[in-house]
Amino acid sequence: MNILYTNFHAGPDIGGHTIYVSRLAAGLSGKCRIAVAVPATSALYALAGQIPGVTRHPQDYPSRIYKLPAALRTMRALLKAGRFDVVHVNGSADHRLVIMATRFMKNKPRIVFTKHNNIPISRASATLRARCGTDHVIAVCKHVERAVRDSPYRACGISTVFNGVDTAYLSPADDAEAAAHRRALLGERAEGRIVLGSNAGTASYKSWLDIVRAVALLPAEVADRFHIALAGEPFSKSQQAELDASGMNGRVTHAGSLKDVRPFIAAIDVGFVLSTRVETISFACREMMAMGKPVIVTDYAGLPENIDPGRDGWVVPPAQPEALAELLGGMARGLYDLREMGRAARRKSLESFGLQRFLDSTAHVYRAVTGQPAAGHSLQP
Repeated sequence: MNILYTNFHAGPDIGGHTIYVSRLAAGLSGKCRIAVAVPATSALYALAGQIPGVTRHPQDYPSRIYKLPAALRTMRALLKAGRFDVVHVNGSADHRLVIMATRFMKNKPRIVFTKHNNIPISRASATLRARCGTDHVIAVCKHVERAVRDSPYRACGISTVFNGVDTAYLSPADDAEAAAHRRALLGERAEGRIVLGSNAGTASYKSWLDIVRAVALLPAEVADRFHIALAGEPFSKSQQAELDASGMNGRVTHAGSLKDVRPFIAAIDVGFVLSTRVETISFACREMMAMGKPVIVTDYAGLPENIDPGRDGWVVPPAQPEALAELLGGMARGLYDLREMGRAARRKSLESFGLQRFLDSTAHVYRAVTGQPAAGHSLQP
């Protein structure tokens, strides 16, 4: 099978879309002919160049109308030359351009669209795209599936394929290795403290400042039990201003953007993903759980679908630092066996978050839309 992956993100940071496409491309490249068409400035373009058997094509997905004709010509030429069976699109901009480029083509490729985020679906645009060239929709969690089924995309056929992580690559570090990573990242600041960490990014919708606010609410002697570590882009001016005003700078370490998240995750004790917008299932949450870390998530979108509360993590109300502070107070008092909860998180990742299930389920969608035998595979998570 001949598959083209598209994605409109142009920045150098590795986000969820980049992880999603790169894992599919790498995992299926031995069985399919894989190409990636993304902006040359993107992290995905760089990663695709490192995956054996994957061909990359520089392709822009402009939002300004006057730039569309050139991008459309490039995409149409690629589609004609590549003779793809499936084009797997991952956002509104690339979805739109691919539909436009396939208009009036003979032997059109099938278009599969993954809905990654929690942004409301425009009924007008979804109706147009569903009618003009969307053959199937993949939802990354049950929450997204419900939204897609309540939209014009329901006519296209919908599959829920949960994001998978490489549980062999993302495996727990032993105590000595974890301690070494912890010293390298945090030095003496983490000595004897519970390190709360997140590799989910620092965008405003991640609401990571809620963990800072929660620790600041604790009595001084309890707050001193915690240190906070974050990976992602530099803090915004407003984020930094609030951090400065809170007096919490000394309790927060910013590790920057990471190419390899494993040393960072090894160094923390408890993960968190506290999103209040946009989020769905979160690769970062599943990465931390795969490495044996219990995770705090907000009761938002698909995040709770990762967690069995009290067993491998916790679910807290979104945007409520007071609830977080209460949880952290219990954590400081030793109410939770963090190591056992981490082992439970690892067990769940092995049982439910595996990469092979993700690959097999996605490949099953491709076979279904192209009319190839389904090889007896079920899409059930």
